[in-house]
Amino acid sequence: MLDRRKLLVGATALAGYSALARAAAPYEWQTASPAEAGFVPGFGERLDQFIQSGQAPNIHGVIIVRRGKVAFENYFEGEDQLRDAEGRAHFERVAFSAERSHELRSVSKSIVGLLYGIALREGKVPPLDAPLLAQFPQYTDLPDLEQRRRWTVRHAMSMTLGIEWNENLSYDDPRNGQTAMDRAADPYRHVLGQPLVAAVGEKWIYCGGATALIGKILENGTGQKLPDYARAVLFDPLGLGPTVWRIGPNGERNFASGISMRPRDLARVGQMMLERGKAATGR
Repeated sequence: MLDRRKLLVGATALAGYSALARAAAPYEWQTASPAEAGFVPGFGERLDQFIQSGQAPNIHGVIIVRRGKVAFENYFEGEDQLRDAEGRAHFERVAFSAERSHELRSVSKSIVGLLYGIALREGKVPPLDAPLLAQFPQYTDLPDLEQRRRWTVRHAMSMTLGIEWNENLSYDDPRNGQTAMDRAADPYRHVLGQPLVAAVGEKWIYCGGATALIGKILENGTGQKLPDYARAVLFDPLGLGPTVWRIGPNGERNFASGISMRPRDLARVGQMMLERGKAATGR
């Protein structure tokens, strides 16, 4: 399993020091049969049968890219959690397809990390070792202020702020850190004011609030809404299709888990990462 802290920081560094090739039109994947990609005979059929058997419940779609080509792709019916305009969740059975956007949930955090790296390369956001609270000068009345002044942007990016935060609870539970933040009138004050439970930089605590801070710094630094900036510097250069970035119940954009995109487009982001930030535009 990937270490989330290393993934987020690595994504930032990678995007910060690599140049994306500009795609003139929506990207079209080249394809290869599973056999051409080196898989055993009957691989696709066996994978389909495994998923359809219910042994891997509620799989919405599978896309496998090998050596830069799509070697397997299929979509299934399943339960999807949808949200109404007020952010209330409900489940519906949906027939998924290649053109249907899928919520990325916490993969959104890695997209935010990539965007920060690009903005850093453009000189639009502070370096990782810049003081975090200096980016939020309106909050001068936080408790334990001297300790919080030790925070840097890196601590938010790597989720090592040392604040109390629990996302192991159900997201329907108001005590869940992400849920409480989404319902707070001022989510950034909410995150920055959480009780300190560990020394700064010494303990990794999974925290959607940390990503919310990074998203806000991005918007402040670029002068753009994050979806617009993402479209200009990452999604369009990669030739990605439509994306949606969900708004939370408090009217703030959900930076930590709110983006939706097509599975093929997410695979495109993954391929760019494999190529260390370079995006070939060949069809």
